[in-house]
Amino acid sequence: MSNYKSIHKEGRDEIIINRSRFIGTACPVETEEEALEFIDKIKKEFKDATHNVYAYVIGENSNIQRFSDDGEPSGTAGMPVLNVIKQENIKNVAVVVTRYFGGVLLGAGGLVRAYTKSSKIALESGKIVDKKLFYDVLFKLDYTLLGKMDNELLKNNVIVRDKEYEEQVLFKLIVEKENLDKINALVGEISSGKAEISVGQAKYYSTKNGKIVD
Repeated sequence: MSNYKSIHKEGRDEIIINRSRFIGTACPVETEEEALEFIDKIKKEFKDATHNVYAYVIGENSNIQRFSDDGEPSGTAGMPVLNVIKQENIKNVAVVVTRYFGGVLLGAGGLVRAYTKSSKIALESGKIVDKKLFYDVLFKLDYTLLGKMDNELLKNNVIVRDKEYEEQVLFKLIVEKENLDKINALVGEISSGKAEISVGQAKYYSTKNGKIVD
């Protein structure tokens, strides 16, 4: 899968509308199995709720899309939750909106607005991020080259995850695929070809405004 938009972590928020309590919970998931496990967990947590409405979108092309109204009138609950996920262009996420009925009927329009709002605040609580594919890059340099390397990495907007100071300085970077050759050339130039670069497997990191989200 190429870079995509998702959420960083499980998030939860809630609102009260006409005495009904709506609890939105969102979770990043990689597979449909994970989505169903998450939904089951929330249903067990709120087993006394009136409704546990859900929706999820999974896959590079958002090819897996499911939703449930869980007893609410058709089209007033699960579909609005799914629509929020799709409108935000978020993938690999599951959202459950739990409702405790407060005694006041909201009507079809009111339900759509309530479930839309609840899913939005759930996603926001999970921190909407860009998921970008990076490679872990490791190399060691002599201390005499530390300042020069720091300056070059800063100049090229390279993300330095960590540095360990031993007999030499161990640099731990994360680098996007299109920049691997550039980093390899840079390290080779500064170290006069002496530094050995280790490139790990690619994995996704959460980013926001070009910075890693921890």
